[in-house]
Amino acid sequence: MENSLRARVRAGDPDAFRHLFDEHASVVHRHAVRMTGNWGTADDIVSLTFLEAWRLRERVLPGDDSLRPWLLGIATNVTRNTARAARRHQAVLSRIPPPDPVPDFADEVTRRLADSEELAAAQRALSTMRRGEREVFTLCVWEGLDAATAAAALGVAVGTVRARLSRARKRLRKLTELELRRESGTLSSGVQRPAAAGQSPDSRHQAARSTQETKR
Repeated sequence: MENSLRARVRAGDPDAFRHLFDEHASVVHRHAVRMTGNWGTADDIVSLTFLEAWRLRERVLPGDDSLRPWLLGIATNVTRNTARAARRHQAVLSRIPPPDPVPDFADEVTRRLADSEELAAAQRALSTMRRGEREVFTLCVWEGLDAATAAAALGVAVGTVRARLSRARKRLRKLTELELRRESGTLSSGVQRPAAAGQSPDSRHQAARSTQETKR
């Protein structure tokens, strides 16, 4: 079935591409979210990935392997290009006087839909890595590809994938230890969360006592 799908994709069969999208769009989107930390950007990357897959369809070789690594490799390249374009765009914007601030309610909706804390933690961890390490870690650890398959998807040697993955794991281990020490220090400091503005720490208890005395 997969071999037949590969042949149909290579031939440019629209039904085959619809099937390919239905099977793998969520995988590509998840990969893009983990790489960018932005759900909106990930949506764009999914669209660009399948457009690029259509353009490169004749490079699909016959065989029995899944097309998932091929798509993830394309998605990784699209993510790189998107990041470069974003940096160029930001550089241009930085030279333009900023407009008056306007509330962006889309960001609030995104925060409600996504687990922003987990995503932010993952992005902090990934930001400590070089791009190659980040890509290998995402493909091998989060997407479950083996070293050989990830190497084929990225167009690098298997030994390169293994070396980058080893460095990425060490960086994450150090970051985790740092976060744990920081959290432990915060918890042991005994600092209380400040009370709401205009309210002393015992104001709620005093209000409760006053209410009880009034009822007597």
